[in-house]
Amino acid sequence: MHINLKGRSLLTLADFTAAEIRYLLDLSARLKADKKAGRFNKRLQNKNIALIFEKPSTRTRCAFVVACYDEGAHPEYLGKSDIQIGKKETVADTARVLGRMFDGIQFRGFEHRTVEGLAAHAGVPVWNGLTDTFHPTQVLADYLTVIEAFGSLDGITIAYVGDGRNNMANSLMVIASKLGVDFRIVTPKSLQPNPTIHQRCMGFAAESGAKLTVTDHVDEGVKGAHVLYTDVWASMGEEDQIPERIALLKPYQINEQMFQKTGVADAIFLHCLPAFHNHETVLAQQFPEICEVTDEVFEGPRSRVFDEAENRMHTIKAVMVATLNPPSH
Repeated sequence: MHINLKGRSLLTLADFTAAEIRYLLDLSARLKADKKAGRFNKRLQNKNIALIFEKPSTRTRCAFVVACYDEGAHPEYLGKSDIQIGKKETVADTARVLGRMFDGIQFRGFEHRTVEGLAAHAGVPVWNGLTDTFHPTQVLADYLTVIEAFGSLDGITIAYVGDGRNNMANSLMVIASKLGVDFRIVTPKSLQPNPTIHQRCMGFAAESGAKLTVTDHVDEGVKGAHVLYTDVWASMGEEDQIPERIALLKPYQINEQMFQKTGVADAIFLHCLPAFHNHETVLAQQFPEICEVTDEVFEGPRSRVFDEAENRMHTIKAVMVATLNPPSH
């Protein structure tokens, strides 16, 4: 099947078919192998990429910048104090200006409608580097990491344990439902996913054969899981809710005992990062029980978090190449 994504935006993987998602994962693996072998084809030569950041970032910013340079493009970082988006200038007007100057636009910020507005008016591909609702480039990296660990997605079960309403839970549910994966969200009843997003994913699952489970029972949720995934208990902007989240989510901390409950000897640990796994950060010193994963797991042999972080670069590179200058098949 010939896949052509040229000119497409990536706002959420809900807009992509299973074949298109698999194509992006396959292309990511090819581009990763090329980089490891020292092959740089400069498929984005003379392209200019705008990187809009309302929220700060380590992995997203660095992944886009390195991916741009690897493929011959020029990235331009635009922080929230560098442009007038949403303040003195509308999202639509900003999009129309940037679309005249740049070949592609990355947005990382708060409201999902902002990235939707950019895509509606820019006239060039727009990529969601994270919004409060979805984080599609992250889950592409996650799934590339799972494929590298297990060889394929066949028969793989993934359990996300933690805050079931955040952008990671949403995005993991979307990609699992598209690709036919057995996926569980293990979370307290008060933090279960948005019903609208859940129902949409159930529709995708009916087509793909995916199995989606939402449960507050840890033992049931992690049994048979090949992957345990978590995220911070309070997302950016929710710091005032940390004490409440600790009380709710402490039983959902990922530790070696939870891995024993999976019954899967080679089960792995994933996290989108940054992670609270010890007490070496200011926030963890202020809230000692905030750790969503133990240091034993995070630093142990099950952890693939730094493979996963590196894969942000390869999958983001694939998204840009596929939507700006796709390679010949």
